[in-house]
Amino acid sequence: MPSTRAQVKKTKTGERVDKNLMAYCGLYCGDCPSHKGNIADMARDLRKALRESRFDVFARAIPFKQFQHYPECYECLGAMVKMRCKRLCRGNGGPPNCKIRKCCLKRGYEGCWECDEFKDCEKLAWLTKIHKDAHIKNMRIIAKEGISALVASRRNW
Repeated sequence: MPSTRAQVKKTKTGERVDKNLMAYCGLYCGDCPSHKGNIADMARDLRKALRESRFDVFARAIPFKQFQHYPECYECLGAMVKMRCKRLCRGNGGPPNCKIRKCCLKRGYEGCWECDEFKDCEKLAWLTKIHKDAHIKNMRIIAKEGISALVASRRNW
């Protein structure tokens, strides 16, 4: 979804923020490394450098015990390369079967913050493993002050 002027604002620090990057769960996709792609790019570049230097041969020959795990490390970097959101949450990006998005769309909500049950919703529980209560804090701000206020401020991640 293309951004319009009304949806893109700048913070006091000059950061460009876009309301379209506000996920249904209260997280801001623009803060996410999977959306930014920087970790995926670095992992791709490191894998390429490792291949070009034939580091697998080096890892087998050098007696560092940590290099015993080189194949797993290289495989892990490959997984990081794939961690890139090509579409936004609001464009059906992110997890394909996201229960949060499906629930909001079914109820006609712009986001979970419009639901009276968001603080205790089981669909949001998995987010706490990564984000602790950041999404809940963001949704409280949105419920009180609106999306624009959160997008233009320092967001919890």
